[in-house]
Amino acid sequence: MSGVDRQTLIAHCDELLNVAAFSDYAPNGLQVEGTERIQRLVSGVTACQALLDAAVDFGADAVLVHHGYFWKNEDARILGMKRRRLGTLMRHDINLIAYHLPLDAHPGLGNNALWAEALGLRDIQRFIGRPGSELGVWGELPEPMSRTELIARLEAVLGRPVLALVGHEGPLQRIGLCSGAAQGYITEAAELGLDAYLSGEVSEHTLHCARECAIDYFVCGHHATERFGVRALGEHLARVFKLEHRFVDIDNPV
Repeated sequence: MSGVDRQTLIAHCDELLNVAAFSDYAPNGLQVEGTERIQRLVSGVTACQALLDAAVDFGADAVLVHHGYFWKNEDARILGMKRRRLGTLMRHDINLIAYHLPLDAHPGLGNNALWAEALGLRDIQRFIGRPGSELGVWGELPEPMSRTELIARLEAVLGRPVLALVGHEGPLQRIGLCSGAAQGYITEAAELGLDAYLSGEVSEHTLHCARECAIDYFVCGHHATERFGVRALGEHLARVFKLEHRFVDIDNPV
């Protein structure tokens, strides 16, 4: 029989992503148990109902996501939306596998490493978090860019509009980034002397931080900045274990 045993796949991912190094907001690895043998894999950013329905249509044995279930402080009851999602997985014997912070941080398959690569950043260094499990990266563009030029590059890479909060004067070259909802690390980026910091979401106070810390902040979309890693991990698993794999991008403007 082709495919891979579920536990073999999970053990491979846990080791590859160095899961033990992270204290996370939700369980990493297997979240919902399905069939023991995995031959068809669907990957996507969030384990929403639309992604689960796509997995059922594909005949998937497992769904691999960045945003899974069972977050800290969420309501533990199995009601409404949560009941429907879990019911879909269980009726069709589909495994749900999720990797959150470890998939942001991985130096080869991670959201931030791949985003930096897509932007052409050079001399990459890591920041944000404990040594050995830093989430963000920073580096230099091949040449200085204007704000308009950087917006155009970001929009080409991400396929969505980008909002710039202006704080820096002059060209932009030293760039830091961290996907998702990492806007709170703008001050750490400023302390490194970066010209700009990129993340997915924005809070009201972020504008004032940008202005007062003399750094540009680019709002790039939580979903758009976190498509890189889960797709790359899915493709990696397909190669290693000879699986059928489909990345499904459920449109999300946020």
